[in-house]
Amino acid sequence: MTDASDRPFLINKDAEGNFRLTVRTTRYNSRGYPLVTATLQEEAFKTANAARIFARENFQAQPGEYSTK
Repeated sequence: MTDASDRPFLINKDAEGNFRLTVRTTRYNSRGYPLVTATLQEEAFKTANAARIFARENFQAQPGEYSTK
């Protein structure tokens, strides 16, 4: 199982009560240090499940690749 920091899809609740999806990509420099880039998606969702469906359809997300922290 991957660590929560390694999961590429982060689902958070914003101030208005909508769920937002952040897509994280990890690459490694020449010394093996991880460099993480996080991109917040423009879409806002009413439920976390709707955000998961969006990630599955648009980014081929698999179960276990989500983090809610």
